Amino acid sequence: MAKLKNIWNEVKPRGGWKYPAIIITGAFVGLFIYTFFASRAYSYLSDNPRTCVNCHVMSPYYATWTHSSHARNTTCNDCHVPHNNIVNKYFFKAKDGLRHSAVFTLRGEKTALQTIEASSEVIMDNCIRCHTQLNQEFVNTGRMGYKEMKAMGGNACWDCHRDVPHTRSRSEVSTPNSHVPMPDTNVPDWLSTAMKNNQIK
Repeated sequence: MAKLKNIWNEVKPRGGWKYPAIIITGAFVGLFIYTFFASRAYSYLSDNPRTCVNCHVMSPYYATWTHSSHARNTTCNDCHVPHNNIVNKYFFKAKDGLRHSAVFTLRGEKTALQTIEASSEVIMDNCIRCHTQLNQEFVNTGRMGYKEMKAMGGNACWDCHRDVPHTRSRSEVSTPNSHVPMPDTNVPDWLSTAMKNNQIK
Protein backbone atom coordinates (compact mmCIF):
# COMPACT_ATOMS: atom_id res chain seq x y z
CA MET A 1 0.00 0.00 0.00
CA ALA A 2 2.86 2.33 0.80
CA LYS A 3 4.34 1.68 -2.67
CA LEU A 4 1.08 2.69 -4.35
CA LYS A 5 0.96 5.86 -2.25
CA ASN A 6 4.54 6.70 -3.28
CA ILE A 7 3.71 6.11 -6.96
CA TRP A 8 0.62 8.35 -6.68
CA ASN A 9 2.68 11.09 -5.04
CA GLU A 10 5.12 10.95 -7.96
CA VAL A 11 2.55 11.08 -10.77
CA LYS A 12 -0.23 13.29 -9.34
CA PRO A 13 -0.57 16.69 -10.99
CA ARG A 14 0.75 19.65 -9.07
CA GLY A 15 0.09 23.36 -9.06
CA GLY A 16 -2.02 24.74 -11.89
CA TRP A 17 -2.33 21.33 -13.61
CA LYS A 18 -4.65 19.85 -11.00
CA TYR A 19 -7.99 21.05 -12.42
CA PRO A 20 -7.12 20.59 -16.14
CA ALA A 21 -5.96 17.05 -15.29
CA ILE A 22 -9.29 16.31 -13.58
CA ILE A 23 -11.23 17.68 -16.59
CA ILE A 24 -9.14 15.76 -19.14
CA THR A 25 -9.39 12.53 -17.11
CA GLY A 26 -13.16 13.00 -16.78
CA ALA A 27 -13.48 13.57 -20.53
CA PHE A 28 -11.55 10.36 -21.30
CA VAL A 29 -13.57 8.34 -18.78
CA GLY A 30 -16.82 9.73 -20.20
CA LEU A 31 -15.72 8.99 -23.78
CA PHE A 32 -14.76 5.44 -22.79
CA ILE A 33 -18.14 4.82 -21.12
CA TYR A 34 -20.03 6.29 -24.10
CA THR A 35 -18.02 4.19 -26.58
CA PHE A 36 -18.49 1.05 -24.46
CA PHE A 37 -22.29 1.39 -24.55
CA ALA A 38 -22.64 2.84 -28.07
CA SER A 39 -20.60 -0.01 -29.55
CA ARG A 40 -22.44 -2.58 -27.41
CA ALA A 41 -19.09 -3.88 -26.17
CA TYR A 42 -20.84 -5.57 -23.22
CA SER A 43 -22.63 -7.91 -25.67
CA TYR A 44 -19.30 -9.54 -26.55
CA LEU A 45 -19.16 -11.06 -23.08
CA SER A 46 -22.05 -13.36 -24.00
CA ASP A 47 -22.30 -16.34 -26.35
CA ASN A 48 -25.27 -14.91 -28.26
CA PRO A 49 -24.70 -15.24 -32.06
CA ARG A 50 -26.65 -11.99 -32.63
CA THR A 51 -23.59 -10.20 -31.27
CA CYS A 52 -21.62 -11.07 -34.39
CA VAL A 53 -23.92 -9.03 -36.62
CA ASN A 54 -23.08 -5.87 -34.70
CA CYS A 55 -20.67 -5.59 -37.65
CA HIS A 56 -22.56 -5.66 -40.96
CA VAL A 57 -19.75 -7.53 -42.75
CA MET A 58 -20.59 -10.55 -40.60
CA SER A 59 -24.14 -10.82 -41.98
CA PRO A 60 -23.31 -13.50 -44.61
CA TYR A 61 -21.64 -15.63 -41.96
CA TYR A 62 -24.62 -15.33 -39.63
CA ALA A 63 -27.04 -16.10 -42.49
CA THR A 64 -25.16 -19.18 -43.69
CA TRP A 65 -24.74 -20.43 -40.11
CA THR A 66 -28.50 -20.18 -39.45
CA HIS A 67 -29.16 -22.47 -42.44
CA SER A 68 -26.58 -25.05 -41.39
CA SER A 69 -26.88 -28.07 -39.13
CA HIS A 70 -24.60 -26.34 -36.64
CA ALA A 71 -27.22 -23.67 -35.93
CA ARG A 72 -29.32 -26.20 -34.00
CA ASN A 73 -26.59 -27.09 -31.51
CA THR A 74 -23.79 -24.52 -31.58
CA THR A 75 -23.10 -20.83 -31.24
CA CYS A 76 -20.31 -18.87 -32.91
CA ASN A 77 -18.19 -19.11 -29.78
CA ASP A 78 -18.45 -22.91 -29.72
CA CYS A 79 -16.28 -22.97 -32.84
CA HIS A 80 -14.37 -19.69 -32.84
CA VAL A 81 -12.93 -19.37 -29.31
CA PRO A 82 -10.83 -21.83 -27.28
CA HIS A 83 -12.51 -23.87 -24.55
CA ASN A 84 -9.53 -25.22 -22.63
CA ASN A 85 -10.07 -22.66 -19.82
CA ILE A 86 -12.16 -19.56 -19.17
CA VAL A 87 -9.17 -17.17 -19.00
CA ASN A 88 -7.91 -18.26 -22.41
CA LYS A 89 -11.45 -18.06 -23.81
CA TYR A 90 -11.99 -14.42 -22.84
CA PHE A 91 -8.39 -13.42 -23.62
CA PHE A 92 -8.76 -14.83 -27.14
CA LYS A 93 -12.16 -13.13 -27.56
CA ALA A 94 -10.69 -9.78 -26.50
CA LYS A 95 -7.61 -10.11 -28.70
CA ASP A 96 -9.57 -11.29 -31.73
CA GLY A 97 -12.30 -8.70 -31.16
CA LEU A 98 -9.80 -5.84 -31.03
CA ARG A 99 -8.19 -7.08 -34.23
CA HIS A 100 -11.59 -7.31 -35.94
CA SER A 101 -12.64 -3.84 -34.82
CA ALA A 102 -9.36 -2.35 -36.06
CA VAL A 103 -9.62 -4.07 -39.46
CA PHE A 104 -13.32 -3.22 -39.93
CA THR A 105 -12.90 0.40 -38.77
CA LEU A 106 -10.03 0.93 -41.20
CA ARG A 107 -12.00 -0.90 -43.95
CA GLY A 108 -9.13 -3.33 -44.37
CA GLU A 109 -11.23 -6.51 -44.63
CA LYS A 110 -11.35 -8.60 -47.79
CA THR A 111 -14.61 -9.25 -49.62
CA ALA A 112 -14.51 -12.86 -48.41
CA LEU A 113 -13.03 -12.99 -44.92
CA GLN A 114 -10.29 -15.52 -44.20
CA THR A 115 -9.23 -16.84 -40.81
CA ILE A 116 -5.73 -16.13 -39.56
CA GLU A 117 -3.47 -18.94 -38.35
CA ALA A 118 -4.40 -18.57 -34.65
CA SER A 119 -8.13 -18.70 -35.45
CA SER A 120 -7.70 -21.70 -37.74
CA GLU A 121 -6.00 -23.62 -34.94
CA VAL A 122 -8.84 -22.79 -32.52
CA ILE A 123 -11.52 -23.79 -35.04
CA MET A 124 -9.93 -27.15 -35.88
CA ASP A 125 -9.29 -27.94 -32.22
CA ASN A 126 -12.98 -27.28 -31.59
CA CYS A 127 -13.97 -29.55 -34.48
CA ILE A 128 -11.99 -32.30 -32.80
CA ARG A 129 -13.36 -31.44 -29.34
CA CYS A 130 -16.97 -31.75 -30.47
CA HIS A 131 -16.50 -34.70 -32.81
CA THR A 132 -14.12 -36.79 -30.70
CA GLN A 133 -16.25 -39.94 -30.89
CA LEU A 134 -16.52 -39.65 -34.67
CA ASN A 135 -12.77 -39.15 -35.04
CA GLN A 136 -11.66 -41.86 -32.64
CA GLU A 137 -14.29 -44.58 -32.82
CA PHE A 138 -16.34 -44.48 -36.01
CA VAL A 139 -13.78 -43.60 -38.67
CA ASN A 140 -10.65 -44.12 -36.55
CA THR A 141 -8.73 -41.10 -37.83
CA GLY A 142 -7.16 -40.48 -34.46
CA ARG A 143 -6.60 -37.06 -32.93
CA MET A 144 -4.46 -34.90 -35.19
CA GLY A 145 -4.60 -31.28 -34.11
CA TYR A 146 -4.03 -28.27 -36.32
CA LYS A 147 -0.32 -27.99 -35.49
CA GLU A 148 0.30 -31.67 -36.29
CA MET A 149 -1.70 -31.36 -39.49
CA LYS A 150 0.39 -28.37 -40.61
CA ALA A 151 3.66 -30.09 -39.68
CA MET A 152 2.73 -33.25 -41.61
CA GLY A 153 1.23 -31.42 -44.59
CA GLY A 154 -2.23 -32.85 -43.97
CA ASN A 155 -5.68 -31.34 -44.44
CA ALA A 156 -7.75 -29.29 -42.05
CA CYS A 157 -11.31 -30.43 -41.36
CA TRP A 158 -12.78 -27.78 -43.67
CA ASP A 159 -10.59 -28.83 -46.61
CA CYS A 160 -13.03 -31.72 -47.08
CA HIS A 161 -16.11 -30.45 -45.24
CA ARG A 162 -16.27 -27.24 -47.24
CA ASP A 163 -19.94 -26.48 -46.74
CA VAL A 164 -19.85 -26.72 -42.93
CA PRO A 165 -21.21 -24.47 -41.57
CA HIS A 166 -20.83 -21.35 -43.73
CA THR A 167 -20.88 -22.84 -47.27
CA ARG A 168 -18.24 -22.09 -49.87
CA SER A 169 -19.91 -18.85 -50.94
CA ARG A 170 -19.71 -16.51 -48.01
CA SER A 171 -18.68 -13.10 -49.26
CA GLU A 172 -20.64 -9.91 -48.66
CA VAL A 173 -22.51 -10.44 -51.94
CA SER A 174 -23.16 -14.18 -51.59
CA THR A 175 -26.27 -13.93 -49.41
CA PRO A 176 -28.37 -11.11 -50.85
CA ASN A 177 -31.63 -10.35 -49.07
CA SER A 178 -30.77 -12.66 -46.19
CA HIS A 179 -32.62 -12.03 -42.96
CA VAL A 180 -30.32 -11.28 -40.06
CA PRO A 181 -31.21 -9.61 -36.78
CA MET A 182 -30.48 -5.91 -36.74
CA PRO A 183 -28.45 -4.59 -33.81
CA ASP A 184 -30.37 -2.60 -31.24
CA THR A 185 -30.53 1.08 -32.09
CA ASN A 186 -28.75 3.81 -30.17
CA VAL A 187 -31.47 6.34 -31.07
CA PRO A 188 -33.16 7.61 -27.88
CA ASP A 189 -36.78 6.58 -27.31
CA TRP A 190 -38.08 10.16 -27.48
CA LEU A 191 -36.50 10.64 -30.91
CA SER A 192 -37.83 7.31 -32.22
CA THR A 193 -41.33 8.22 -31.01
CA ALA A 194 -41.13 11.65 -32.62
CA MET A 195 -40.01 10.13 -35.92
CA LYS A 196 -42.84 7.60 -35.85
CA ASN A 197 -45.36 10.36 -35.23
CA ASN A 198 -43.97 12.28 -38.22
CA GLN A 199 -43.07 15.23 -36.03
CA ILE A 200 -39.58 15.23 -37.49
CA LYS A 201 -39.33 15.23 -41.29
